[in-house]
Amino acid sequence: MSLGESLAANLKRGSIVAISGPLGAGKTCFAKGIARGLGITEEILSPSYAIISEYEAEIPLYHIDAYRLENSDAFAAIGGDEIIFGDGISIIEWCENISGFIGDDSIMVEIKILEDDKRSIKIYNKINMSGKENV
Repeated sequence: MSLGESLAANLKRGSIVAISGPLGAGKTCFAKGIARGLGITEEILSPSYAIISEYEAEIPLYHIDAYRLENSDAFAAIGGDEIIFGDGISIIEWCENISGFIGDDSIMVEIKILEDDKRSIKIYNKINMSGKENV
């Protein structure tokens, strides 16, 4: 959560944070950290069934869970492109399901589950694949 909170300071209108990782890796926890860093006090829940949840802040936050979406076309059909390419900040869990919407300037977050309940988190953008890895 604290890593997500730190990342929030670098986000601006139009930022896309694309998070990937297996079930239980901590994608929603990372999103909660971003929200906290943006000053959002409302409880952040996984939007699995709603697909998109919106939170009011100085810059609107859109929390998107693409787990149940088959592909980018399904996301476009529900108007997802208007959200992502709008003036808010978008956090996308299960981003690989809608890869057609993940641009080169998106911030990529890969979370892996390690032994002893630890996580490896790699943060980078698609243009600069080197990134930073935290364990």
